[in-house]
Amino acid sequence: MQDLIRQYGDHLRLERNASPHTTRNYLSDVAQFGRFLAERQWCLDGNGAVDVRKIELAAVRAFLAWLTRQRKKSSVGRKVAALKSFFAYLMATRKIAKDPLGLIQSPKQDKPLPTFLTVDDAFQLLDSVKVKTSLDARDRAVLEVFYSTGIRVSELVGLNWADIDVQLGIIRVVGKGAKERIVPIGEMALGALEKYAEEQRKRWNRACDGKAAVFLNQRGGRITTRSVARIVEKHLKRAGIPIKMGPHGLRHSFATHLLNGGADLRSIQELLGHASLSTTQRYTHLNLDQLTAVYDKAHPRA
Repeated sequence: MQDLIRQYGDHLRLERNASPHTTRNYLSDVAQFGRFLAERQWCLDGNGAVDVRKIELAAVRAFLAWLTRQRKKSSVGRKVAALKSFFAYLMATRKIAKDPLGLIQSPKQDKPLPTFLTVDDAFQLLDSVKVKTSLDARDRAVLEVFYSTGIRVSELVGLNWADIDVQLGIIRVVGKGAKERIVPIGEMALGALEKYAEEQRKRWNRACDGKAAVFLNQRGGRITTRSVARIVEKHLKRAGIPIKMGPHGLRHSFATHLLNGGADLRSIQELLGHASLSTTQRYTHLNLDQLTAVYDKAHPRA
């Protein structure tokens, strides 16, 4: 089974163009299933190794039952998706004759609304970052770019200076599945980037152009997603905003404030880089007062 898992990894990377994060998680999930079977000595060949041709529905259900006792639905759902993808690959490459997950459905996941900031909180957060050092300038630029564009944290850390067009007020980002899109960026964010670029040249002696990373860590390397999460958490505390929220919360705030300002869902979908409109709809939670006002204004018998 290990050889098949390695081949499946190549399939994800080279043919499916899956992100490193997805590839790593899917391979880990499939390997865990293999260990589960091996530990119980189920579905083995003559050499004591797991034989994918012997895996049946009962073994899959036993694995999922074992997972359900100790994990959230979202975690189990991802593992089901990983196994479905793995066995679909085995079917497509004729390694197996029957898919043991054909009758398995992913568990319905609880979908709590992501945390978001009010407009006042967003302004309070951004204005609270006083630029005294180069790292302050970086943090201010990180927060301004997040709120101005709504890009994902992975897209933000992957930004190069060549991706920013100051004249047109746009940035180019590479999203999920290596899909490129163009996103507008506001003047406040561009101003913060300009000040940060000056500090970057002074502190790290780097040219802010070409394929050079936009956001750097203290040592001058490209910043990580975890470091960005710490930046958001740190400045929320400093601003006195009693909300526990990561970078995705700023993306969610961006979408919510656009929607409340009159933007349509299709436009927000394009800006966020969502493949499906149903994903964008999770970001829509207009307050009751606004919904009532819209109803009173629009309905002929309100």
